[in-house]
Amino acid sequence: MIAHRWLMPLAAALFASLPGAQVCAHGTKAVDDTVLGNEADGSDWPAYGRTFSESRFSPLRQVNDSNVSRLRLAWAVDLDVTNSITAPVEAGGVIYLAAGYSIVHAIRATDGRLLWRYDPKVAEASGQKLRAGWGVRGLALWKDKVYVGTQDGRLLALAAGTGKLVWSVQTLDPANGAFISGAPRAFNGKIVIGNAGGDFSPVRGYVSAYDAETGRQIWRFYVVPGKPGSKDGAASDEAMDQAAKTWTGEWWKLGGGGNVWNAMTFDPQLNRLYLGTGNAEPSNWKIRSPGGGDNLYTASVVAVDADTGRYVWHYQTTPGDAWDYDSATDMTLATLNIQGLKRRVLLHAAKNGFFYVIDRENGRLISAEKLGKVTWAERVDLSTGRPVENPDARYRDKNVLLWPSFQAVHHWTPQSFSPLTGLVYVPTLEMPIPFGDEGVDKNHWQPKLMTPEFAGYTPGDADVPADAGKSILKAWDPIAQKERWSIETPGISEGGTLATAGNLVIQGRADGHLHAFSADHGKDLWSFNAGVAITGVPITYSAKGRQYVTITSGPLNGATAAFGSVSARWGWASQGFPRRLLSFSLDGKARLPPASTASFAKPLAASEFKLDPAMVSAGSREYVRCVLCHGTGVVAGGNAPDLRASPVLLSAAGFATIVRDGTLVSRGMPQFAELSDAQLDSLRHYIRAKARESLEQNAR
Repeated sequence: MIAHRWLMPLAAALFASLPGAQVCAHGTKAVDDTVLGNEADGSDWPAYGRTFSESRFSPLRQVNDSNVSRLRLAWAVDLDVTNSITAPVEAGGVIYLAAGYSIVHAIRATDGRLLWRYDPKVAEASGQKLRAGWGVRGLALWKDKVYVGTQDGRLLALAAGTGKLVWSVQTLDPANGAFISGAPRAFNGKIVIGNAGGDFSPVRGYVSAYDAETGRQIWRFYVVPGKPGSKDGAASDEAMDQAAKTWTGEWWKLGGGGNVWNAMTFDPQLNRLYLGTGNAEPSNWKIRSPGGGDNLYTASVVAVDADTGRYVWHYQTTPGDAWDYDSATDMTLATLNIQGLKRRVLLHAAKNGFFYVIDRENGRLISAEKLGKVTWAERVDLSTGRPVENPDARYRDKNVLLWPSFQAVHHWTPQSFSPLTGLVYVPTLEMPIPFGDEGVDKNHWQPKLMTPEFAGYTPGDADVPADAGKSILKAWDPIAQKERWSIETPGISEGGTLATAGNLVIQGRADGHLHAFSADHGKDLWSFNAGVAITGVPITYSAKGRQYVTITSGPLNGATAAFGSVSARWGWASQGFPRRLLSFSLDGKARLPPASTASFAKPLAASEFKLDPAMVSAGSREYVRCVLCHGTGVVAGGNAPDLRASPVLLSAAGFATIVRDGTLVSRGMPQFAELSDAQLDSLRHYIRAKARESLEQNAR
């Protein structure tokens, strides 16, 4: 696909005619603090959470609870990518999204016409970082530019009107395991970006702010302390000195983690940026901080000054985390009437299963209650703000089954908050996992570069049953701290939510259906069958007088697509189904192309392949590199092809060409140049063994 540059003059004229649109030289609407702070104007969706509040609420009501039954497909665009699609943003009648590995598309909001496409060639540039993720969750707009992060750590500024690269900065060390998976945020002429990677190698999380016009770095905030006495990276400022007192051992050799990989919220009233920080690394507290300690500022909400990045306050949701219960989930700003007083608060459903209401002026906890099934802690003590832990939760002597799993009660898929109903609409999950360190040599444990770290839990080599876990959409009252209504949703891959003034909550599902519910009571008012999973993040906007609802669809992607049969139950294979952008309006006239039928992997018997039990055992240990894409038990759920059905495994040379030589890097398959012939052969034996095991189970 190439940029349709002849469309630009026409697009400029179209956008100039829109009411209230500010048009730049490139024919695009300028996005600034005024636009991003305007809660009353729902004509655009100019940021990841629509406005600075990250409420994902739109004041539009053309589509409402009385007429949503007329919602129909207005247009659809198939995107030529092999993996995830970001949450879209929209301004001035143009939708911007990054599909695949940060391939940015500009699409006309009224009819889906492609205006331009920019490919930063991320797969080829990422090297080993390609092993760690599937792309980014969103992008940002500021003035006349589009900003997007990349897997290899670049922050790019593109001209919104043409897609031309304006500047690029490298935000990460190319040699370590850090990468970008979250959306940047824009405010006050700055672009801020965090990073991920603590689960894959020893890294120290931080957030950086850059000048929106030039890409010059303005400030950087480190989440965890560096080596004591070191001057490396603000290792010894006052905030880091205080944090260092909460660590023991030689944590800096292991990285420390705390990556801000998803949530950041700007508060224009207080000129602060709130950071949702990741878990400490390694995840096993006995390894990273053997003498105990809270390990600040991990698993916390941290407030920093927006101009300087200096620490203001923090609230830690999971002190001394041992379960991957971080705080990198939504942080929504609201003003609530609590006990007769108007309080400026932050609404935060952390991964640990508690819903927190925090005073954003001083970071003090107002309330916290369990959002779903939680067994690792009894409650949160409001006098101290600390959880009251289950005495057995820290797996001191044996493995222990706990709710939630590391996939959390609420993960990154966004919540929304309606100021009209006063409710937060939260995608939730109920699924346990055994935590423990049986078989882990804690005394001689060494971090590995670009290999998933399972020092506190193990994925095992068993499949996850199709009925394991369940997801639930919950309407949560943050003042009363109780559920008002809930709807169980199929599977464990829940979509993000959108709330509107039309008394609607919109959410897509893993089973391929998009639903609209009444925001007040949760009545199911409308649905649409997309023919494939529709677990994207919906937005709504108005263009040429018509309200649109827009969302992405495609095979499941991300961590919840790697849980074996519970992910694969729908038959949304990674190949054979389109990645689409769908847009709906009242009485829309478009139709989807004929849908592919669900496709379930058919493992190959390949009786000529003779299994060696010793090689099978060795391959089960090597497969840890593959599990996040190809699934537990070698049952793929959408991230990548199902290897049990692949004939490539029957050829040692063909397998080596792909895995070790990297012939499919451009399509997102990482290169593992370090693997020996013996390691590759053991993987082949293990995968073939799992294929035969599946065939035997199917024959019973």
